[in-house]
Amino acid sequence: MNQIKNIAVYCGSSPGLDPYYMTAAYELGEYLGSNQIGLVYGGASVGLMGAVANGCLSKNGSVTGVLPKFLKKKEIEHAGLGQLILVESMHERKLKMFDLSDAFVVLPGGLGTMEEFFEVITWSQLGLHQKPIIIFNWLGFYNPLLTLMQNMVTSGFLKKENAALVQILETSKDLLQTIQNYSPSNTEKWLSEDNV
Repeated sequence: MNQIKNIAVYCGSSPGLDPYYMTAAYELGEYLGSNQIGLVYGGASVGLMGAVANGCLSKNGSVTGVLPKFLKKKEIEHAGLGQLILVESMHERKLKMFDLSDAFVVLPGGLGTMEEFFEVITWSQLGLHQKPIIIFNWLGFYNPLLTLMQNMVTSGFLKKENAALVQILETSKDLLQTIQNYSPSNTEKWLSEDNV
């Protein structure tokens, strides 16, 4: 795999109810900054988005926000970023984040986070890219999603090898090794584990 320069992080603009989510998002940002990996994210200063950005900035990391103009007030743009790219639409935001990033990390979030995740995994399934896709399953947040994907496989709507295009992690410390070892041909581990 080529050198990883930037990682897109998809996550909620809300903090969630458990304080662990904000703490873990901040620590992920610190991890990226400490390892000189640029963060590409949605550009907001609030929720998990703000936490991961602030963590990366605390380690003098490179942070690029991509924010649709109509969301500037609603998501409260982050004023401390090295670069904030304003775009016209959600579609343009997702495409810009895709183009800027070498891998994708999914943290807890809502419908917008799910839309971003399903788009990049669908594009991978279609062979449009081979960039790593990682889900952080903090506090078992994504267990229902993994169960759903397993059900898609067992019901014949999703090929096992396509479901396995995503890697599941619990902590930041294994992120870079997982990305470096990523290959669409060796990503079936979670499908046979007890967490689905």
